[in-house]
Amino acid sequence: MAELQPWRNPRPAPHLQEIQDRLLPPRVPAWLRAWWPALLWAGVIFSMSTDTLSSEHTAWVFEPILRWMIPSLTADQFETVHHVIRKCAHISEYFVFCLLLYRGVRGDRKGWRWTWGLAALFCAAGYSVLDEIHQAFVASRTASAYDSLLDSIGALAAFGVLWAWFRWRRSAREEKIGASKAASA
Repeated sequence: MAELQPWRNPRPAPHLQEIQDRLLPPRVPAWLRAWWPALLWAGVIFSMSTDTLSSEHTAWVFEPILRWMIPSLTADQFETVHHVIRKCAHISEYFVFCLLLYRGVRGDRKGWRWTWGLAALFCAAGYSVLDEIHQAFVASRTASAYDSLLDSIGALAAFGVLWAWFRWRRSAREEKIGASKAASA
């Protein structure tokens, strides 16, 4: 019959599953799913090291807010508070960065491993050094080993929080298993 009707396609109509497979979005690789937040945050940290967020530029944001909250704030007091806010930002941004690095290093695996935690900690500390080197090339910024130390302290705090969190979860799971064994006995 195909010889009599050459215009017909000899291939049968596709099954529903075959069509659905073509419509599925492309799968994102597992490594990208694990690492994209840390890579994005590294970009945020890099952008914070530019002239846009230098001390001179952040002062005009904080000054009206602080003067509204504390009308009797003197110029010296404002400089002190502004300095403390900026140094706390160093600690908090690397705290978050270490958490995200741990997520990336861990990937699809579960739980806590010292090697994963140390890898995240050392990557964050190394990036803080590179960040300060980057600031040495920005005219309105200065590189400071003290700032790198603050960054590393933030990463170390995240390391400690991660360790405590996974230790607490493991002990809670063991208590739950122990309670269920005692109830069944």
